[in-house]
Amino acid sequence: MDQPENDIDTDEIPERKRRGIYLLPNMITTAGLFAGFYSIVAAMNNRFEAAAVAIFIAMIMDGIDGRVARLTNTQSEFGVQYDSLSDMVSFGLAPALVMYEWSLQSMMSVGWAKLGWLAAFIYTASAALRLARFNAQLSTAEKKYFRGLPSPSAAGVLAGLVWAATDLGIDGEDLVYLVFVLTISAGMLMASNIRYFSFKEFNFKNRVPVVALLLVVLVYAFASIDPPKVLFTGFMIYMISGVVYTLVGVRRRRKARRRVE
Repeated sequence: MDQPENDIDTDEIPERKRRGIYLLPNMITTAGLFAGFYSIVAAMNNRFEAAAVAIFIAMIMDGIDGRVARLTNTQSEFGVQYDSLSDMVSFGLAPALVMYEWSLQSMMSVGWAKLGWLAAFIYTASAALRLARFNAQLSTAEKKYFRGLPSPSAAGVLAGLVWAATDLGIDGEDLVYLVFVLTISAGMLMASNIRYFSFKEFNFKNRVPVVALLLVVLVYAFASIDPPKVLFTGFMIYMISGVVYTLVGVRRRRKARRRVE
């Protein structure tokens, strides 16, 4: 007895594409996400030095994953979005909660409890706006400058302050007003249109004089002397640099207009 013919022509069935994600770059991104999550857990257990160090580890992972993806030709839209969500946790949520647990919650003692968590929320919301704008303008953004303070740099300022103060034996409650101003300032600079140098135009593949390599060695040696203070100072200078550059630019434009008039 003949079997009935299948109504579906198997030749017309499109071959299903294999779906998946690239393991190596996303594994590094996950490591950064874990560091950000661990920072929050450490802060909840009053281990603020470990919380600050974890944010810097997340920063290293964030700098590696994209380069690994480009070197191994494993870039993907999934990786871009996953990296952005990881950044939101590591550089948006974690620093805000660390600052609140370390210092801002002490504003309750002076009757300004809401201002403490409000400052932390402003920072978190600003980081979300900064990352969303960066993703939306990824294809049209200029390479030489960032618009707004990058979220890893803002996190570096806050985490550097916690690490340096803890290393010096200074309690967060003693710096509550400085922390309040710095947290809001870092948040507002992230959401601003102030331009920051991106360092993307440096080509590390080109040949450089031996003096340049010696300079790099000196920077590493200087940073190793006292990492908490050096990192905080470095990120603080970078945060201020954008404001100074903008003010200088405004002054020059005003002088140019006066000359035309």
